[in-house]
Amino acid sequence: MENYLWLFATAGGAAILGLAIAYAMMRQKRLDPVEKQMQDDKVKHLYHKH
Repeated sequence: MENYLWLFATAGGAAILGLAIAYAMMRQKRLDPVEKQMQDDKVKHLYHKH
């Protein structure tokens, strides 16, 4: 019985973590081309400052 508890805890924890990561990836907002260009410009400006 104790072995099944460890199996459930290990497999269940991995499954819950996988589901949480998949959910977060599905909810992530994609940038449109204008937003992506603005982001790239700001990053280039930030890194060329130093």
